[in-house]
Amino acid sequence: MYLVGEHVIAAYKTGEYIGEVVDVSGMKAAVKVLAVVKHPTQGDLHNPNQANVGFFHQRRALANQEIALMPFDTISVYRQAVPEYGDSLRRALEKDKKSLENDILFAQKCLLELESLEQDYFK
Repeated sequence: MYLVGEHVIAAYKTGEYIGEVVDVSGMKAAVKVLAVVKHPTQGDLHNPNQANVGFFHQRRALANQEIALMPFDTISVYRQAVPEYGDSLRRALEKDKKSLENDILFAQKCLLELESLEQDYFK
């Protein structure tokens, strides 16, 4: 069980946040967002890594001081210093962008190798 006022790290949908428990009821805690750890995933979650889908979702991070109900199984106690919201959001966004840039570079290199193999296979 979590105590009101306790700092926690919690997952909400596809994002992860540091927050403060403001209420506990049932199987969830109401958590006030203080910082962003992981920015929510973009796109269609039912078709991951696919660009050509019916609707490509844009997901915003929860706002500073926004309260969200988070299931207990996504929450753990957070005992470190809480970073400033704006800085944490910028770091989370940059981390996602860097990861996607690495995925693009990897895909481009794979395509080059596959094209080379194709030429070798089908001379």
